Amino acid sequence: MDLPSPPYPPEAAGAEFHDWFTRFSAAAQCLVTRAPLTELRGWRFDADTGNLAHESGAFFSVEGLRVHTSYGPVPEWSQPIINQPEIGILGMLVKEVDGVPHCLVQAKIEPGNHNRVQLSPTVQATRSNYTRIHRGRSTRYLEFFTRPGAGRTLVDVLQSEQGAWFLCKRNRNMVVQVAEDVPAAEGYHWLALTELRRLLRVDGLVNMDTRTVLACLPTDAFPDFRPVPVGGLAAALVLSATGAGPALHESGAVLRWFTGAKSRHELTAHRRPLRDLPGWHSTPEQITHEDGRHFGIIGVTAEVAHREVAVWDQPLLSPEGRGIVAFVIKAIEGVAHLLVHARFQPGLLDGVEMGPTVQCVPDNYPAGPPLFLDHVLAATREQLLYSAVLAEEGGRFYHSQNSYLLVEADDDFPVAVPEDYCWMTVHQLTGLLRHGYYVNVEARSLLACLQSW
Repeated sequence: MDLPSPPYPPEAAGAEFHDWFTRFSAAAQCLVTRAPLTELRGWRFDADTGNLAHESGAFFSVEGLRVHTSYGPVPEWSQPIINQPEIGILGMLVKEVDGVPHCLVQAKIEPGNHNRVQLSPTVQATRSNYTRIHRGRSTRYLEFFTRPGAGRTLVDVLQSEQGAWFLCKRNRNMVVQVAEDVPAAEGYHWLALTELRRLLRVDGLVNMDTRTVLACLPTDAFPDFRPVPVGGLAAALVLSATGAGPALHESGAVLRWFTGAKSRHELTAHRRPLRDLPGWHSTPEQITHEDGRHFGIIGVTAEVAHREVAVWDQPLLSPEGRGIVAFVIKAIEGVAHLLVHARFQPGLLDGVEMGPTVQCVPDNYPAGPPLFLDHVLAATREQLLYSAVLAEEGGRFYHSQNSYLLVEADDDFPVAVPEDYCWMTVHQLTGLLRHGYYVNVEARSLLACLQSW
C-alpha cells in the first residue's frame, strides 16, 4: 500500500545535533538476533498456564486474554497480551538557554527498533530497570524525576499505552524544568524544543515515548513557542490550538459524549492461560495466529552498548503489517476540528479512550475497511498536512511502525458523524491530557506531530 508523500521535505536539524547523532549512531554497537522462546535465558513457560514470564517475577509476562464486547464487528476473540503492571517513568528535562527552551534527549537503542537508534526522553525506564532488578548500571538523571524539589514540575500524569497489546499498561509522563546547568552525558544532547518538534517529520527518528511526553506539555508552558501550522488550515489550526475560536461542542457536551460512549458499549476482558487460546499456535520458536494476521510473539537476544545491561534475552510482540493512524481535520466556523473516535481496546484500564479518526492495520480487515479509512487513503498531497512513518515502543514491539497522517477533510465531508465520533478542537483534546486515560497513545503522538512546524 503506497501513501502519498508530505507536501514538504523535512527541515534539517542544526549541525550540532546532526554531528552528535551521526557520531553516536556510527559508534553504536547493537546486535539483535532471533532466539527460540524456549531458549530465552531467564524466561520460563509456566507448567500449568503456559504463560511466559521472567524468572525474577519482574519486568513483564505474556499471558492470554479472552474478550467479549458489543463494540465493533467482532463480538469475541482470544489473544496473547503483555502484562506489565508496574509503572515506568518517561521523563524529559527542560531548561532555558538564552531564553530558548531546550530538552535533554537521549539517543537510545532498543531491541525492537527497526533502525537501531531513536530519540528518547531523558529517562525512559520501567520500574524493574530503575530499581536495578537486572543488577546493571543505574538510570542516569533519575533523581530529577523521583526526588521532590529537584526542579519545577510542568507535567506529571499517568497515561496508557497500546490497549491492543498491553494489559492496563501505564507510564508516568513527566516534564521537569531545571535552572541549573546539567551536563549532557554520553549519548545525551540538549536540543531546542522547536528543533525537536521539527524532527517529528523525519521517519522513525523520534520514538513513541518522546512523542507522548511532548504531547502532554501544556501549550502555555512556553507561550512564545506555540504551534505554527502550514497549509490552507493555518489560521484555523492556530485558533483551534489556542482555544481562541468557538468549538462545535462545548466541553461539557464533549464529556457527555465520551461518557455516553462508555455506557453504550460493553467490553469485558478476562485473563486466560496462554496455552488455551483458540486460534493461536505455539511452537518453541514463536506464537502466531492461525490466519497469519494480527501479530506474533517472538524471542530475541540483544547485545547493546550504552545500556544498563549489555546482553539480555526477551520476548517481543511482532506485528503483521504497517498500520494507519490518522486524524481527519475540518474547519468548522473558521476553527479546525479533529474527528475523534471513542475507541474500545481490551487492554485499556477503562476499556475506552479517545483515539484518532482512523487507527488500524488495513490487512486485518478482510471483510471491508474501517470507517473513514477510504477517505484517508484517498487524500491528495494538498490535503496531507503531515505524513511520516513513526515507530512504536521498541522495548516491547519488534519493528512496529505506523503511517501517521493529518488529513484535511474534503469540502463535502459531513459535520454530522456517527455516535462514536465527535468533532473536537485541538485545545479541547490537549486540555484532557492533564488527566490520565482520556486520550490514547496514538492520538497523543498525532497531537505532538501537530506542533512539528
